[in-house]
Formats: sequence, C-alpha cells, structure tokens
Amino acid sequence: MDRLSLYLDPQIRDWVLFPITLVMILVGILRHYVVILLQSPPKKLSRAATREQRALTRSQILRATSSNSPIPLSFYKAISQHLSEAYKVGTYLKDGPPKADAPSSAPNPLSDPAAMDGMMAGMKTQMVMMVPQMIIMGWINFFFQGFVLIKLPFPLTLGFKSMLQRGIDTPDMDVRWVSSLSWYFLNFFGLNGLYRLILGGDNAADSSRDMTTSPFATMGNAQPGQPQDFNKLFKAERDNLEFAEGLHNWVGENMDTKILRKYGKLAAL
Repeated sequence: MDRLSLYLDPQIRDWVLFPITLVMILVGILRHYVVILLQSPPKKLSRAATREQRALTRSQILRATSSNSPIPLSFYKAISQHLSEAYKVGTYLKDGPPKADAPSSAPNPLSDPAAMDGMMAGMKTQMVMMVPQMIIMGWINFFFQGFVLIKLPFPLTLGFKSMLQRGIDTPDMDVRWVSSLSWYFLNFFGLNGLYRLILGGDNAADSSRDMTTSPFATMGNAQPGQPQDFNKLFKAERDNLEFAEGLHNWVGENMDTKILRKYGKLAAL
C-alpha cells in the first residue's frame, strides 16, 4: 500500500525545525558554562591527611623500584622495615594509632565533608540537566504537538515508526517522517558530536551522558576525596613490602667491574 505523501509548509522549517534545534544547541552550551560556574575548587587536604597519603605512596614507589633499586640492600631493608613498623603501629594515620578496644568499621562517606561536597556537586549537575530539558519538552508539547518537521532521506523499517513519530498516531504515514517530539529526542541524543566540536571533548553539555549518572554513584568508588580505610591499606602494604624485599636487586652491584669491562680494561666474560 502506498504511504501517505505530505507536503510541508516552509514555515514549519523556519519556525519549528530550526528553532527547536537552535534552542537545544544553545541550552547545551549554556549548561556547560553553568556547570563550570557551579563547580567549587577542591578543598585542600589537612597536613595529617596529606602525610597519610604520601606515606602509602612512598611505600609503593619503594616496591616499584625493588627489581632495579638505586638503594643498596641494607638501606633498602632499613627503609622497608621502618615503613612496615610504622604501618603496624599506625604512625602515619591522620587520626592517630587505632585504639585496641575500638570497633573496626569502614569509614562512613556521609561523615566525610569531601564526599558530601562531591555528592552535592553531582546533584547540582543533575538539576542543571533536568530543569532545562523539562522546560524544552514542555515547550515543544505545548506549542508544536503533532507537528511533522522533516523527512529523512534514507529508507527505514517499520520498527523505527514508534521512535520517529512520537505523538502522531497515523498508521499510513511513511516511517521517514519525523515528529516534533521525536526531533527533540534525536537532538537530545545526537548533539554530543557538535558539543565536542564546539566545547571540546571534556564538556558538560551532553545531557544524555548524565541521564544514567547518579549523584550518589561516586560514593561507591575509590576516587580522590572518597574516604578510604588507610589502616587496612597499610596492613596490606606491609605484606607487599615483605614480598618486595625478596625481589630486591641493586643496580650498583659490581658497578666497578661493569665500568672496567665497558671500557675494555677487563676481559669480557
């Protein structure tokens, strides 16, 4: 059966199609700069918290260089044992050594100001995304409900009819015709490439990316600002240090012999 043939008034293109597209582009760009303005600078860590993190980093660097260490074995073992003992007694913990009768429990993210700030920042980003999109959708439904805006230049199967013709119940219309509400959703999910071209790859204009992102999602991941149980990390690091001692290899071992052989003062092996 022949599909229904339509002729669109050019004013629909000028006063509906272009305005919807332009408004969504401008709202996305505005959203990007509003998110930048709402972002607060990261808070500085306290001296004790910085010392706690640097102590763990120091051990990790020591272990990473154990196979080609610039430190002789005696000095390496002295540093490794010093760190291991400090981790054992909790010297580097920002809250001090743990009490023997204190219950062992994971830190509560809600009690950490940095985690709460990150959660609030996520909620503000969600609001900046949701409010403009709700207004635009209401604007389109109120003024342009039932409008047919454009015909796609390539054939499609009937499976795309419900996606491209939202708000229009016409079983005989060609699948390639796009309604105003469907044009909104196509722009909603398809403008990210344009935003990357205008604003760069790391932009906050793409609303579809934040639809599945919860402001509470970052609380379950180990990220900067997320409270971590350094007492458990230090206990695990003690085992890693003990294992790394067996892999130690000093790069300065027999260095005098190597230099003499390099310059031909000794016979090569």
